[in-house]
Amino acid sequence: MSELAQSDLINELQTHGMRLIDPRAGQESRRGGAGPSDHKAITIGETTVMIPVHTAPSFESPYLVEAPDDTGAARVTRDGEEVAQVRFPTKAKFYALKTADGIPYSQIAALHSRDVLATTVLQTCIRYESRKKTCQFCAIGQSLAAGRTIAHKTPEMLAEVAKAAVELDGVKHMVLTTGTPRGRDRGAQVMVDSALAIKAAVDLPLQGQIEPPEEDIWHQRMFDAGIDTLGMHLEAVTPEVRRRIMPGKATVPVEKYLSSFEAAVKVFGRGQVSTYILAGLGDTREAILSMADTLTAMGVYPFVVPFVPISGTPLESHPSPSSEFMASILRPLGQMIARNGILSKDMKAGCGKCGACSALSTYEKLAPLPQRRIA
Repeated sequence: MSELAQSDLINELQTHGMRLIDPRAGQESRRGGAGPSDHKAITIGETTVMIPVHTAPSFESPYLVEAPDDTGAARVTRDGEEVAQVRFPTKAKFYALKTADGIPYSQIAALHSRDVLATTVLQTCIRYESRKKTCQFCAIGQSLAAGRTIAHKTPEMLAEVAKAAVELDGVKHMVLTTGTPRGRDRGAQVMVDSALAIKAAVDLPLQGQIEPPEEDIWHQRMFDAGIDTLGMHLEAVTPEVRRRIMPGKATVPVEKYLSSFEAAVKVFGRGQVSTYILAGLGDTREAILSMADTLTAMGVYPFVVPFVPISGTPLESHPSPSSEFMASILRPLGQMIARNGILSKDMKAGCGKCGACSALSTYEKLAPLPQRRIA
């Protein structure tokens, strides 16, 4: 399969989802919670991606995944014709362990993709406390309510699990996200405390994900504590969409994000600061690419992913974007990223480096190699 064909197939699967013939194949999928929920990890060629399997669009998907064989390989078909061979990643070995006080490691952190460890340090959020403020796509409280996680992962817990995940499963980097707590630091202190403990236990690149802190000095404090890359997620790029979809978070204006991005790049470096943009919530292609142009010029990586409706959220019936719409963004965006020399493969840690929730990194590979920047 050519790189272009693989990019387009991943884009198709992520917008349509896929149907599993064997329900047991979905046992290691993620339901509810923060991050790529209602998804299943599969590997196509050498690329591991997250594909929706428990969403309304996926139940109607034209893509069917047959039961995997003894090696974990399976055929993906459309209209009875094979379109790809995929592999299902094996269950993480560290999931079998518990802390001394009996908390399963799987409730503290999860294996995303093949070699990425991720956790939501605080499984509560000031934006989630009121229906008038909550992000309409967010399911941060679902996994907590279902008993699949705990409300607060202490630094000591995170260090213990991170060390085990590196030693048992070969984890290469870790994502630390959090619900937004009260306070002007917006979660930066949580990142500092967590990073200090993890880095004392194991040499593992870390990404911290928070809202922009009120004071820019927090960027340096997080970096000094061991956070290698920083994510501050816009989700939507135009003020009207932000107010409609995430009324609480929209009180932090785009202008604040841009100023915080600029300050963060000075600390973490070009290509080591990123943002998450959910395409399909109402922003036009032109608006997303215009914002991406601004961000990439600043040295901020715009990780654009297709919106996936999560069951139990206000947007559970909202349609996913079409594969054509996503391709019209990701193809030129891949060129834009390459042109500015901030490729995902050069990121030290985080969602952009993992790339499993979008076909973006595969479109980057189709772009000409960037010229070396002259200082």
